[in-house]
Amino acid sequence: MKRYRLLMSLLLLLFGLQPIATAAQPQTSTGVTANAAVSQSIPPTAPPDIVNGTAPQPVINPNAGAEGSSTAVNQSQQEMRAAWVSTVYNIDWPSKQGLSIDAQKQEYIRLLDELKATGMNAIIVQVRAESDAIYPSALVPWSKWLTGTQGKHPGYDPLAFMIEETHKRGMAFHAWFNPFRASTNKDPGKLAANHPARLHPNWVVPHNNQLIFNPGIPEVRQHVIATILEVVNKYDVDGVHLDDYFYPYGQEAFKDDATYAAYNQGRFANKGDWRRDNINTFVRDLYQSIKRVKPQVEFGISPFGIWRNAKDDPTGSDTNGQSSYDNLYADVRTWIRSGWLDYVAPQLYWSIGYKPAAYDKLVHWWAAETNGTPVKLYIGHAAYRVGSNTTDWATSDALIKQLQLNKAYPQVKGSIFFSAKTLLNNTAGVGSSLKQYYAAQTP
Repeated sequence: MKRYRLLMSLLLLLFGLQPIATAAQPQTSTGVTANAAVSQSIPPTAPPDIVNGTAPQPVINPNAGAEGSSTAVNQSQQEMRAAWVSTVYNIDWPSKQGLSIDAQKQEYIRLLDELKATGMNAIIVQVRAESDAIYPSALVPWSKWLTGTQGKHPGYDPLAFMIEETHKRGMAFHAWFNPFRASTNKDPGKLAANHPARLHPNWVVPHNNQLIFNPGIPEVRQHVIATILEVVNKYDVDGVHLDDYFYPYGQEAFKDDATYAAYNQGRFANKGDWRRDNINTFVRDLYQSIKRVKPQVEFGISPFGIWRNAKDDPTGSDTNGQSSYDNLYADVRTWIRSGWLDYVAPQLYWSIGYKPAAYDKLVHWWAAETNGTPVKLYIGHAAYRVGSNTTDWATSDALIKQLQLNKAYPQVKGSIFFSAKTLLNNTAGVGSSLKQYYAAQTP
């Protein structure tokens, strides 16, 4: 334990992270508003790393990516055209566990070439799925999705290879982290010996047959930031990307009463506001830490598509579903207005005109929310729904109409598609349709 804490302290000093506030030195409030009940009339729809379209559930160059790097991609003038690449459950890459080094590399090269041909200019790869890594890390074990065994070295550095191949093609590489999911399995005995949930069992909360890091513990937030800074410092990434998983989805209560009692100390009248402050503090500290060590690296988050419903907050959207604010305790509005993001990419995984959460209404709301701010707005699209057995998503026209609608809003600076496999498989012609659409656009 002492050796782990010493290692953490040295890494934090190296990576430029400021010490956390203790219970005796509380972080200041970040402007959250009162909690409110939220309708559950629609389920959470396909965050980037869920399975089957259903809701929740070597040597590294230490100077890589420094100012003036010749391999970094200039993203400032480009429309973002990106795809998510999930490693969890082998959704997108690698296609299965235990492939040879050459097979893994060839799969990624094919994926890149196909995505570039489709019109993509960026890729968002999940480098941390469950407090693991697809790169050699001093803080977390190797991902089991590479070899089939968590902690087993795959024989090469996948992240270094992926970044090099991506930049060869003039595409941007964003490293995607799931911050607070510790394990997709609730049994800590199945984790590698150096997994943080094994080293610090008090950091995790069993929830929905998974292990979730408790965001209310300051050391947890500090640890997650340190793992992200490890990548920022060592690799030539163009961006750091977080998904929508903060406090977890699901009807099951997240059991953090003891943490609330220990760390709130009367600062907030209800647990909801305290939870939001924990996430706000995490987002703020992560943004500032990234900019301190590599200001050119972009930081973006892809939240659930509804911030709040208008029935709960008159400034919310005309929707009727669960929300980032009330259910995941993610106050995206505060992050935007505080300037803690370079971009926001809400997951608008519904069709135009869908009554509980209409795509057109939500694009309008998010465009207004980011208008006049330096935060770029990208839209997360549900490409995986194209070809499904519903009228709204029967053909790729549904997705193309969304892209055409985006053109009415100058605030929308690009799109991200879930997921890469759908585009590569050309499900219901979605890959071909995107290729044709983007070929007709001005780069």
